[in-house]
Amino acid sequence: MAQVNFKIWRGNSEGGEFKNYSTGVTEGMVVLDSVHQIQAESANDLACRWNCKAGKCGSCSAEVNGHPRLMCMTRMDEVLKETPEGQPVTIQPIKAFKPIKDLVTDVSWNFKVKKKIKAFKPRKPDAEDGTWRMAQEDVDRVQEFRKCIECYLCQDVCHVLREHNLHEEFIGPRFLVYAAALEMHPLDTADRTTELKQAHGIGYCNITKCCTMVCPENITITDNAIIPLKERVVDKFYDPLMRLLGRVAKNPEKPED
Repeated sequence: MAQVNFKIWRGNSEGGEFKNYSTGVTEGMVVLDSVHQIQAESANDLACRWNCKAGKCGSCSAEVNGHPRLMCMTRMDEVLKETPEGQPVTIQPIKAFKPIKDLVTDVSWNFKVKKKIKAFKPRKPDAEDGTWRMAQEDVDRVQEFRKCIECYLCQDVCHVLREHNLHEEFIGPRFLVYAAALEMHPLDTADRTTELKQAHGIGYCNITKCCTMVCPENITITDNAIIPLKERVVDKFYDPLMRLLGRVAKNPEKPED
């Protein structure tokens, strides 16, 4: 068993600081194991959110050595390899949201944002028996987006939220993925492009792909969700031919008497 030093952020919404801890690390341990061990040995009041410990609930998001990760899926041997010799392993809450206590952040804003996105609106059935016909490739296209576990690591690395705090103007990559799952669904008929441009702030995204790189479910957020949504917004609001066709469709010439 190797003794490892940690620096863990302790505090709340009013402020805090890093505190030093030390605990033994054995083969196969993940960061969450170390945090639980520190809780048991020397910091009984250390707050940490977790649930499944299987990388499927998204609860234990934190920043380990400055990198947003799921603590339950990050092995200590990998963390120790990247930690400079003689330096402690640092653990802190994700930065895009205000801390409640220690490693626990207030992510309630995300649930409010989700309610603002237009709900699924199916088209009429294709057959009298109430069934629909869908191409398999259209079904497969949106299945990727359904893998999201809402860990909010993509929200954390997004500079629009993390650095500029534009939470009132931008919904973030998680909910652009959610919007894409609805927009690209073969049965959905709702149009969300106006909201994406105006209320949801898709124009703030400059497609750096940092959200894609941290996704634990390997969802291709930028290329498969955000860019296609941007293209839809451009087609509707900036393509001169599409704008002309849209005006003609809304204002057809009246037939002569």
